[in-house]
Amino acid sequence: MDKFVVNGGKPLHGEVTISGAKNAAVAIIPAAILAEGPCIIENVPNISDVALLTRILHDMGASVRMINKSTLEINAKHLTSQPVPYDLARNMRASYYFLGALLGRFSKASVPMPGGCDFGVRPIDQHIKGFKLLGAQVELENGMVNVSAERLTGTQIYFDVVSVGATINVMLAAVKARGMTVIENAAKEPHIVDLANFLNSMGADIMGAGTDVIKIRGVEKLRPTTYTIIPDQIEAGTYMVLAAATKGDVMIKNVIPKHLEPITDKLMKMGVEVEEFDDSLHVRRPGELTGVNIRTMPHPGFPTDMQPQMTVLLALANNTSIVTEGVWDNRFRYVDELRRMGANIQVDGKVAVVEGKGSLTAAPVKATDLRAGAAMLIAALAANGESQIEDIYHIERGYEEIEEKLRALGADIRKISTPDKHMKKAL
Repeated sequence: MDKFVVNGGKPLHGEVTISGAKNAAVAIIPAAILAEGPCIIENVPNISDVALLTRILHDMGASVRMINKSTLEINAKHLTSQPVPYDLARNMRASYYFLGALLGRFSKASVPMPGGCDFGVRPIDQHIKGFKLLGAQVELENGMVNVSAERLTGTQIYFDVVSVGATINVMLAAVKARGMTVIENAAKEPHIVDLANFLNSMGADIMGAGTDVIKIRGVEKLRPTTYTIIPDQIEAGTYMVLAAATKGDVMIKNVIPKHLEPITDKLMKMGVEVEEFDDSLHVRRPGELTGVNIRTMPHPGFPTDMQPQMTVLLALANNTSIVTEGVWDNRFRYVDELRRMGANIQVDGKVAVVEGKGSLTAAPVKATDLRAGAAMLIAALAANGESQIEDIYHIERGYEEIEEKLRALGADIRKISTPDKHMKKAL
């Protein structure tokens, strides 16, 4: 098992370049199934979730080739609609995008129930609702979701709750359906827009992505394309918080500043200086931090994937803040780890009260999920002394070369391997 050893208390300085968006990549890679020829996808992040998706595609008969470190060629011409491999797909939530992509291409799909980070119940009822309205039959059997249709037909779909996953899955299924599909109460996140742009570059006819009504006029065929994934707003936001937490001064390059406005707004209210350029941000913390209240909401609200990182920053402020989680259940599991580092945080359901103490102390902690792992890194880099972070495979699911990027900013961090506890017991 790998873990990070961090000697904190050092301000981060320098430049960091943001990688391609994880949440866009994990939708766009399965979407390449819909083109019966080679698609070239650029600015692909080198993360474990992407590696898993490409293994799934390879196992299903697609040709997958890395042209360079961040460019992927996918040729799904000879792909079959066999079940998505259970042992691979169960490790990540985004594997369920194969449902929409395979249904769109073959009119049938069989995919394991989603895995990934555990924030409590993650129902796929809105996905199923959308598939059924398009004319598909859906069965849940032995941990697999099986969908099939004689012919998908465009229809009106209203989501009972805003769901990024359901919006993406229905888009993937509807692009080749007969007639017009209208998705109402659709998610508006930047990666929804990125997926729509990718599909449109293949010849799809999608309008309204980025608003709460998306219209999709079905087409007969989708052609191969070359496409560049947008920068990762959550990786960028994480480095913004890292700069603030360590009293640092960091230029963050390859970003879309508009995507970061909810984060920028809260940081500036806390006393952090943020200067915007065309495709970069300069983040500097000149003095003490002032606490603010945060409520996570679907885009364009404050992103839930930045909630753990911001909670660390609020623990470093000098007054009380309230964090309300408006998207997921059970997203405060990481708080017990922060308490090990001296944070004073009380959680009641979806609300956390953070009594800022101005500092944290080094301690051994673990990553409980992807973004919580990023929060532990921020806390460890802000705290004086040595902290060790276990279960860092969570972090590597979503952050490309984070150890190298942090070291380039002056962080004292190294990855070490330790024997697996379960293996040790077995021996």
